[in-house]
Amino acid sequence: MKQSVLTRYRVMAYVTAVMLLVLSTCMVFKYGFGKGEDLTFVVSQAHGLLYMVYLVVAFDLGQKARWPFGKLLWILVAGSIPFAAFFVEPKVVAEVKPLIAGDGEDGEGEGAQGASGSLSKV
Repeated sequence: MKQSVLTRYRVMAYVTAVMLLVLSTCMVFKYGFGKGEDLTFVVSQAHGLLYMVYLVVAFDLGQKARWPFGKLLWILVAGSIPFAAFFVEPKVVAEVKPLIAGDGEDGEGEGAQGASGSLSKV
């Protein structure tokens, strides 16, 4: 697995979590104080689009990490629960980092053998 897969997940987890907190604040102002209806609409649309991107990125990470369905579902739902992504993301990173480190060592070894093997045949 590549580091970029994890980086994409981390960025989208934080962006989605922050947007969800902004949306929650907007909803309080809209329904609690009757203010900010237009802003709430814009923020809700932005959060919806970003959440869809988060779902794709988290699903991609889950497939590459070979998570069971229940775990993958929890990671996907974490983007829709305020503050959940802030607790889930560090655990995901801690679990996935060894997979990246293991693939990096294996991937480099195979690439070096493949390159030297093809040069010796030429």
